[in-house]
Amino acid sequence: MQAIDRSSVQSFDRAVAILDAFTPDRPHMGVSEIARVTGLSRSTTHRLLTSLQHHELVQQLPTTREYALGPHVLRLAHAALARVNVQTIARPLMEWLRNRCDETVGLHLPQGEFARIVVDQVESRRPLRRTYTDIGQPIPVHQGAPGKVLLAYRPSEIQEEVLSRPLEAATPRTITDAGKMREELRHVLDQGYAVSIEERTPDISTVAVPVHNHTGRVIAALSVTGPSARLSRESLIDLVPLAREAAQSISMHLGYVEEHSVRSGT
Repeated sequence: MQAIDRSSVQSFDRAVAILDAFTPDRPHMGVSEIARVTGLSRSTTHRLLTSLQHHELVQQLPTTREYALGPHVLRLAHAALARVNVQTIARPLMEWLRNRCDETVGLHLPQGEFARIVVDQVESRRPLRRTYTDIGQPIPVHQGAPGKVLLAYRPSEIQEEVLSRPLEAATPRTITDAGKMREELRHVLDQGYAVSIEERTPDISTVAVPVHNHTGRVIAALSVTGPSARLSRESLIDLVPLAREAAQSISMHLGYVEEHSVRSGT
């Protein structure tokens, strides 16, 4: 087996540290600032930047001569994103969540501005359980906890467009008043989760949390759902930490960094 060249490994680690130094809040820097952020000497920083620039991993801005990430990084990111599928990434974490709460776990995506769809589920193993029978079918976005999560994190103008239309009732508990729904969406943003007690399906209660992508945008909702006879509001809220842990893991695999979080209207 060929011996590892430790100096090469060290150089690689230092080059990665330089690339990691660039963030949305720090998109371009001079050599001195990069050296300060990474803890490298200025001469080492300059040498590695020259190599990174040769491979188009960084580029020098023509006006300031500061460095920014280069076009090769964008090409790599594009290739990586092409392979990212939220459903594929979510599936093992949905199974993990189901195994810990033994209630049905659902994955929900927006469909246009006014609807959402269930794209996958991992069913509870209990005899009495929730089973989604409408996978892939449009559901009005205001109905149920997953929809409220997806709507709460949409820009305010989209929220208002949804709320300006009649809110169809699926059950007697569906929120159909625009003012009450606005208040509910504010609670979702403040709490980071939504609860629905028989708001879309009779005798079924649900809690849902957001899933973020690499830009911080909420692109999906993860839900835990089951019979109302077993799941009170209090017991649903008790499941939030587990649901949030699973959703955060999915988000991390999608490239999400918490500081990128985007709230409604931003």
